[in-house]
Amino acid sequence: MAWFKREIKGIITTTEEKKEAPDGIWNKCPQCKKPLHYSEQVENQYVCHYCGFHLRIGSKEYFSVLFDNNEFTELNPDMVSGDPLNFTDTKKYTDRLTETQFKTGLKDAIRAAVGKIDGQDIVIACMDFNFIGGSMGSVVGEKIARSIDYAIAHKVPFLMISKSGGARMMEAAFSLMQMAKTSAKLALLSQAKVPYISLLTDPTTGGVTASYAMLGDINIAEPGALIGFAGPRVIKETIKKDLPKGFQTAEFVKEHGFLDFIIDRREMKAELAAFLKMMKN
Repeated sequence: MAWFKREIKGIITTTEEKKEAPDGIWNKCPQCKKPLHYSEQVENQYVCHYCGFHLRIGSKEYFSVLFDNNEFTELNPDMVSGDPLNFTDTKKYTDRLTETQFKTGLKDAIRAAVGKIDGQDIVIACMDFNFIGGSMGSVVGEKIARSIDYAIAHKVPFLMISKSGGARMMEAAFSLMQMAKTSAKLALLSQAKVPYISLLTDPTTGGVTASYAMLGDINIAEPGALIGFAGPRVIKETIKKDLPKGFQTAEFVKEHGFLDFIIDRREMKAELAAFLKMMKN
């Protein structure tokens, strides 16, 4: 009866001999729930190879996907937020900033860099959702403004990758002022006849959508990205009607004329390179 009765007590492998898989090696696709190995994610540019779901990634990953050989020069890397309102909610804003900087390794919710896409110079500003929900504060606005200044001075196309929950409430009006500031800078970029490409990723909402995210010479998005101003619940309660299926997805937004293209991340670099060549010629 030994086939179901344990004759020797204990487990053969000792605790010291057990090996744990390092954190971050495996991930689960939020859509199809299948396991994804890190090397597969990198190879497939952080898109699920089972169902095509676009995983949320930050500036580090976008730079590696888009810049040739992942070579770039970061612009204004040490800029950090102040606390003009001495804001406190469940904790002090300064403490929240310090804690988030430690957890993410980022200075704020955006990084900007200059490099090449298929041999063509470009300035890319990319938002990071991991930093306080990618919220738009004064540093975000200032980095975008300085990136645009660099693009104008050097006649280099500008790509803005948006991923945000909207304005940063801890900076109140200082945050909202960034909407006007960045929009004015983009008007100067247009006057200088320098191309501006806006890439909307999941999610792009609030004041970001209401300003620079929708002002591109060409507006593109990734498949399935959430794009909107107010959230679906707020809209539903306001208009007292059920919302259409797929409301505020990239596909819905494109169907209603607010986007030019939806591009798979695996084809993004080639499509951007083709657009830059077209604009240059």
